[in-house]
Amino acid sequence: MQAAVMTPPDSAEQGDEHAELAQRAAAGDLAATREVLALVRPRVSMVVRRILGSHPDADDVVQETQIALVKALPAFRGDCRVASFAARIAVRTAMAARKRDQRQRERQRELEQTRAVDEPTAPSPRQRLVRERRLELLRALLAELPAGQGETLALRFIAGATLDEIAA
Repeated sequence: MQAAVMTPPDSAEQGDEHAELAQRAAAGDLAATREVLALVRPRVSMVVRRILGSHPDADDVVQETQIALVKALPAFRGDCRVASFAARIAVRTAMAARKRDQRQRERQRELEQTRAVDEPTAPSPRQRLVRERRLELLRALLAELPAGQGETLALRFIAGATLDEIAA
């Protein structure tokens, strides 16, 4: 008994009635391009939405996929159905969108963490008292020093100037 050879449903052997349409679109036929895009849009949309879920940019990714399909049509060899070719492009485009979105969320988290570290917390009454006492001592010291020294000290420790900036 001979084993039956199974052919995948997307194989070129099964034939694709839209291959000729894709060739015309690849050659620049605007009507054929519109027809190919209309033909594959439901599948592209389904693939993108299954990967991205209810992502606010899902429609943009569908459109991005269709643009990528138009650009890729000249490379279409007919090894699979046009809809499968479009679906592969949709998967790649949607996955890239997920990755971009994830990187953006990570950057946002890092920014929020940086802000949280940089934002001073409200000082305690003791910290306010210590700070005020230090400022009083610094003011007294500045009043006692000659003008040039006082200015240099203030530039360095109050304004945060570097030694090179003070020297200039």
